[in-house]
Amino acid sequence: MLKICLVRIPYYICEAIVFNLKIGRMKKSVFYHAGCPVCLSAEHEILELVGTDNVEIVHFGTNKSRIPEAEKAGVKSVPALVTPTGNVLHINFGASMADVKG
Repeated sequence: MLKICLVRIPYYICEAIVFNLKIGRMKKSVFYHAGCPVCLSAEHEILELVGTDNVEIVHFGTNKSRIPEAEKAGVKSVPALVTPTGNVLHINFGASMADVKG
């Protein structure tokens, strides 16, 4: 049950509730990698930073069907993290998408 607490200032909603609403609607980031040592190291760091509940891990070595999705999102090389807002963060350089596709 959602409770909104209003205070004397008109239209002011408690920040904690707004924060909880945002968290509840947040999508996961997607971390794409090819399984190389650079990618595995980056995967470990990403999981430590954002937590396993906030990121989906996609390993192209075991899931090549997700390559078109990654390219459509703008991934040019792996490892890469696609944020919930659609920004692509290329981390180090493990392999180009051409190398991943083989």
